[in-house]
Amino acid sequence: MMMQQRERTRRSLIQHDQNYPRLQTEDVLKFLHQSAFGCEHLASSLASATASVCREYAEGVHQEEIVRLDGAYSRVPLSYLDHGLDAQTLAKLFMASAKNEPNGKQLLENKLDVAQELVRAGKLPFSPAEFERAVEEWKAAGFPAVHHSDEFRRAYRPAYRVISNDYLPFLPLLAKLDQLLKERPIVVAVEGGSASGKTTVSARLAEWYDANVFHMDDFFLRPEQRTPERYREVGGNLDRERFLAEVLIPLSQNEPIRYRRFDCSTMTMAPPVTREPKRLTIVEGVYSMHPAFSAYYDVSVFLDIPPALQKKRIETRNTPPMAQRFFREWIPLEQTYFKEMQVKQRCDLSVSISE
Repeated sequence: MMMQQRERTRRSLIQHDQNYPRLQTEDVLKFLHQSAFGCEHLASSLASATASVCREYAEGVHQEEIVRLDGAYSRVPLSYLDHGLDAQTLAKLFMASAKNEPNGKQLLENKLDVAQELVRAGKLPFSPAEFERAVEEWKAAGFPAVHHSDEFRRAYRPAYRVISNDYLPFLPLLAKLDQLLKERPIVVAVEGGSASGKTTVSARLAEWYDANVFHMDDFFLRPEQRTPERYREVGGNLDRERFLAEVLIPLSQNEPIRYRRFDCSTMTMAPPVTREPKRLTIVEGVYSMHPAFSAYYDVSVFLDIPPALQKKRIETRNTPPMAQRFFREWIPLEQTYFKEMQVKQRCDLSVSISE
């Protein structure tokens, strides 16, 4: 285990003890088990997961804060439902987070080693002999899932779901979508710089909400439209007129959407595709929040990626010549668009993207 990881575990355990001074040995073991394995042992059907969330929420929830575990997961309190998140959406996040962790056992043993060092040094308030005995018995049993202690339950009344940290930044967006979808069909714009994750986020939303997704990349200018005058316009490299006529206007009238995808690799138009309207429609890509389109959206989110991470992702995903085209041509154009049209400022929500 790298020194940096050991120090992170050390700080995490000490902070958890400070936040929950009445935690017991089994609560430490549960914290570390969830840190290493997430919720893979609890994966079940969506219906049962949703029913369980509803049942626990109805019993009353005291915990309010999201608790970061020591790893790739966090405890999201059921009280987040008070902010508009639907019980089924939380259950979907829980199910999506319940992936197998092939290195979980090794991670757990490494974290337990740090915990035992802290106990022996008097940094955690447990008897070293009793703590080590509990760890040895747990290890001999194969590290099964652990319940919170009765003392912890009485003191803190924990009610949460363990969720992948990948989903945490998007909880406000999901809560907003859930609130609006109770009233009417909606359209959401997913904006942001190249490599910020717009396509990935949109695919997840489409899966969770059974949504239609339209990509700005399918509406770049055809060869005959690529004039110097058009390229001098901010955001002018997008076929705004066709996107409005083929997608946004029919969508606003709840009509079937019949559109053609422009293939940049062949510089040709694909055959028409027809989509029936759905409760949720997602428009993703740079230029999705062009002022010509913004009136058609109910919600907009900007994925804000730092330049260093953007550069790293582009270089990883593309050949060197293609990466240079991003840096030389496309990113300067999108940065001008973001600045001149105040795109981030006009979006309803902003999500900071990190590793």
